Amino acid sequence: MMRTDLNKISGLTELKSIHGLFDLEKLEKDNSPLSQREISHNKIVANLEEAVELCGLKNGQTISFHHHFRGGDYIVNMVVDKLAEMGFKDLVLAASSLTDCHAPLIRHIQNGVIRRIETSGLRGELADAVSRGLMDIPVIFRSHGGRAYVIETGDLIIDAAFLGAPSCDPFGNANGYSRDSEEGVKCGSMGYAKCDAQYSKKTIIITNNIVHFPNVPFGIPESDVDCIVRVDAIGDPAGIMSGATRFTTNPKELVMAESAADVIEASGRLVDGFSFQTGTGGASLAVTRFLRERMIAKGIKASFALGGITGSIVELHEEGLIKKLLDVQGFDLKAADSLKTNHFHHQISAEYYASPRGQGSAVNQLDVVVLSALEVDTDFNVNVLTGSDGIIRGAIGGHQDTAFGASVSIVVCPLTRGRIPCLVDRVGTIVTPGKTVDVIVTEQGVAVNPLREDLRERFTAARIPLRSIGELREIVKAMVGIPDPVEYEDKVVGIVTYRDGSVIDLIHQVK
Repeated sequence: MMRTDLNKISGLTELKSIHGLFDLEKLEKDNSPLSQREISHNKIVANLEEAVELCGLKNGQTISFHHHFRGGDYIVNMVVDKLAEMGFKDLVLAASSLTDCHAPLIRHIQNGVIRRIETSGLRGELADAVSRGLMDIPVIFRSHGGRAYVIETGDLIIDAAFLGAPSCDPFGNANGYSRDSEEGVKCGSMGYAKCDAQYSKKTIIITNNIVHFPNVPFGIPESDVDCIVRVDAIGDPAGIMSGATRFTTNPKELVMAESAADVIEASGRLVDGFSFQTGTGGASLAVTRFLRERMIAKGIKASFALGGITGSIVELHEEGLIKKLLDVQGFDLKAADSLKTNHFHHQISAEYYASPRGQGSAVNQLDVVVLSALEVDTDFNVNVLTGSDGIIRGAIGGHQDTAFGASVSIVVCPLTRGRIPCLVDRVGTIVTPGKTVDVIVTEQGVAVNPLREDLRERFTAARIPLRSIGELREIVKAMVGIPDPVEYEDKVVGIVTYRDGSVIDLIHQVK
């Protein structure tokens, strides 16, 4: 072959001769069980401390976590304990959500390891402590779509993402289940971890299960992973996933669920190829069951179901009633197993699920969403974040996102829980603005947002029992009266943002 000086070939950028790692003269064949490439170039490091050092984390930077392990999570406490031991201070903790098992973070906030928190929700002792003024800087609450939005735009820069994974190969392809074994921890979809892995400066996968390469299909690709730490345990399986999500037997919830199904049918959206999302509460699960009956009677199929996927949704898919499942979070073992085996059950990122930046976000393709609430008010505003006592005890989740995106947004909420009113004059915390809520379904009637006169006309023609929101509020007053208002301090402990990052409400310290 004629030898030509590469620098003399015009019209191309600089060309390089084969060299370095890929110099053929330097490569040697290895007949051992593990190839030279596997031995020398995997991403597994000795321990968590080494991973932190390799990632160059500094005081004051931002660390992130996902919440797919729910109440069984070991990762957040494990990592923050190690960072405290290493002497880190003033860190920003940007978790997709925090729950009861994260109470140990209280001492790390008190000791100055954690300076600030961004999350979708707080529960348990940590939420109670924050509500009573634990932190000097308010917690920023974001929806799942809102969190994805600020990460992808760079308004929230993650310096190191610590992501637990039920399985991972030596190069970083990670998933919420293992194809090598039926045993071990499962969490199903890793949709909320995908954005962190993609956009963070450094990504550390923490797993107790290194599997054979390649670990495909994967929830997180190796191209987004910098190093891998193997630990003995990543979570408590009992707290991560239940065997099945159970249907309610509560008569009030069943009445509301059937009414919600009637509303969906009367809305004109229950046609062949419709799309929907329902939640995991008792009434929402029952809505799915009532929808099934109507779909069979009409001989129709849904194009897709979205969101946190449950076993009841999987069953409709397996019956052929739903063509595709778009799964950002699995809620039970049936959902996790379906993701593992079913070609048309697909895990999606929070970005694709609900980011307001993308016109093609899945929430924008929804015909119907059925949502729950802690409180609703006479302006149709919804609170899913704070209790009637002012204490933080929930999460924004995808509430704002789906209410905005769906053609028909339905909130199922009882008028009271015990002696506590759920329909109030003004919710304690506005999470989802009333202009994006179309229908409120209660056990004593359905209220339609005045902005949706088209729905009111349809429901009237279908003989659905309608009441004005004011009439329902008067019923509540007659039942339980008007409770004394919650007393607050001036200090702001939480900032509630809308999905575009704007501030929609403030949470004050409870007295």
